[in-house]
Amino acid sequence: MAGKKQFDMDVVLDAAMIQFWRAGYADTSLDDLSRATGLNRSSIYSSLGDKDTLFLRCLDRYAARYGDKYDEALSDAAADPHAAVRAFFDVTLARIADPGLPDGCLVAQSAMAIPVLSDAVAARAKEALGFQRSRLRTALTAGGLADQEAEAFADHVAAVNQSLAVMSRAGASPSQLRAVVGVTLDALSRAATAT
Repeated sequence: MAGKKQFDMDVVLDAAMIQFWRAGYADTSLDDLSRATGLNRSSIYSSLGDKDTLFLRCLDRYAARYGDKYDEALSDAAADPHAAVRAFFDVTLARIADPGLPDGCLVAQSAMAIPVLSDAVAARAKEALGFQRSRLRTALTAGGLADQEAEAFADHVAAVNQSLAVMSRAGASPSQLRAVVGVTLDALSRAATAT
């Protein structure tokens, strides 16, 4: 169509996602999104929606991208739950170590910002955290942990995973993050052995 600006939606959504990830929802303005995406305000609204709608799209994109990696990491939990949880943490540690990505985690940032988020965005952030606990609980149950123990470890591993993102943003070293993971893996090994 003549006169209509064309752009790659995936590139634009990734740029918006990185902007939200770097600055957080509350500290990202439409001008920031315009600079990050290369689109003017009018194009953002007409193509991507308002700030909440765009943020939800970015949060979904982030959750799907890393959710698929977490699912793959946990896929062998029935055979070796310890190795699966280690692989799960490796996804997070690799993301944290990637110099091309902002520090932290978009889901963790969103969860911490729930008091200032709209109801819809806050609900989606809680849902993303719930998906992480659910995938962990399913994997740990498949790995032989009793339901109650799998539930408790799923909550713990999800909490540790989110704390890794917060710690990395606060400047924790890779060795400190690996040490935190090691404590959780040791506890999981003891629980699996007892079962």
